[in-house]
Amino acid sequence: MQVEDVLTAILFGALVGLLGRLALPGKQSIGFFSTGLIGFGAALLGALLAKAFGVQDEGQAQIGSFSWSWATLGIQVACAVVGVALAQLLTHTRLADNDRPARRPRRKRKSD
Repeated sequence: MQVEDVLTAILFGALVGLLGRLALPGKQSIGFFSTGLIGFGAALLGALLAKAFGVQDEGQAQIGSFSWSWATLGIQVACAVVGVALAQLLTHTRLADNDRPARRPRRKRKSD
């Protein structure tokens, strides 16, 4: 494995993580580094799942010497969405929110 391969994997992982974050509605409170790590893991897991399902060669696209599979990219982004959602759930605690109490629902007014 060469340095270019590692850099490409890191950049592709960051792109997959960003796509996963964009696909997930709402605001996420995780940082860019966490997004990149989730994307890197999602890219690896998605590639393994695409190979296991036999869809790694479905929907090929190519720009210059760079080619990819739309099916594999879809699986990778789906894995990234799940990873970002799990990270959001794990980081959204009272401790992470500076120990602020949860908001209480407003009381309904009595109508006279």
